[in-house]
Amino acid sequence: MKKFIFILCINTVLTVFSQQDPQYTQYMYNQNVVNPAYVTNDLGIINFGFIHRTQWASAVGSPKTYNLFAHVPLSEKIEVGISVITDNIGDGALKENNIYADFAYILKLSEGHKLSLGLKAGITNFNTNFTNFRFPDEDITTGFIPNDLAFENQNKTLPNFGTGAFYFTDTYYFGISVPNLLNSKYIEERNGINSLGGEEIHLFVNGGYVYKLSSMVKLKPSFMMKAVKGSPIVLDTSLNVLFNNKFEAGLSYRINDSFSAMFNVKAFDSLRIGYAFDYTTTNLSSFNSGTHEIMVLFDFDTLGFKKGYDKSPRFF
Repeated sequence: MKKFIFILCINTVLTVFSQQDPQYTQYMYNQNVVNPAYVTNDLGIINFGFIHRTQWASAVGSPKTYNLFAHVPLSEKIEVGISVITDNIGDGALKENNIYADFAYILKLSEGHKLSLGLKAGITNFNTNFTNFRFPDEDITTGFIPNDLAFENQNKTLPNFGTGAFYFTDTYYFGISVPNLLNSKYIEERNGINSLGGEEIHLFVNGGYVYKLSSMVKLKPSFMMKAVKGSPIVLDTSLNVLFNNKFEAGLSYRINDSFSAMFNVKAFDSLRIGYAFDYTTTNLSSFNSGTHEIMVLFDFDTLGFKKGYDKSPRFF
């Protein structure tokens, strides 16, 4: 059974991995990773963030994602950012590293209503290593060295570009983006195979709202939709409750995939720590112990004051 799960993970990676960007349960806290137009519009505040996701924990060769990001307003109209995303699948058999820079220009439409337009540019490094590829439960003297083009070692670095729009007020936001506009191919036509692991164009649409139930309690519904050619549409719907602007907890449902529970706490004025757990509802639930996601957000106040903490789109 371990062999089956390992083959499933690797085959999924090689055929659709690059057609499906990493997914996050706490997507509302790392929006600039997929949308270069995402802004906080808090002058003097540098926003840092880190998310680590272990998909399908305990499954052999399960995906692990590391996400480091930062962004800062340079003026009331311009904000810039950077994001680094690493995916490790098959315990080192496949790695994808993405490094992108973002630029956003903010338009003031009316009092309290703003529209941000963004551009993203960077590189993707795709690396596979099947040199000592073997099943964990197989005799080390026999190993498993596939004689297939799909299992040849690859190391390619390719450029890409993206764009997005982000509309926001003090109480709600709506974003739409295409973070990768180029259809790059990891393996070109060779031995009868036209391409393998092509970088398909992704469309992201998301939004969120803050309902103030009282001076102590805020209700925060949100959603994230992801669409890409050749894969089913992914839709996340979430509902969080924020208490006293310090403790937040919520539930999420990814259609035909999983249920999730999450919480985060403001440890200090500038530091927020969160955790999410996904329970898989597909047949894979029999072969894994769930998905774990850890989040750390840190705001560096360069001007010595902190404003709009609970109103910033970052915390929707």
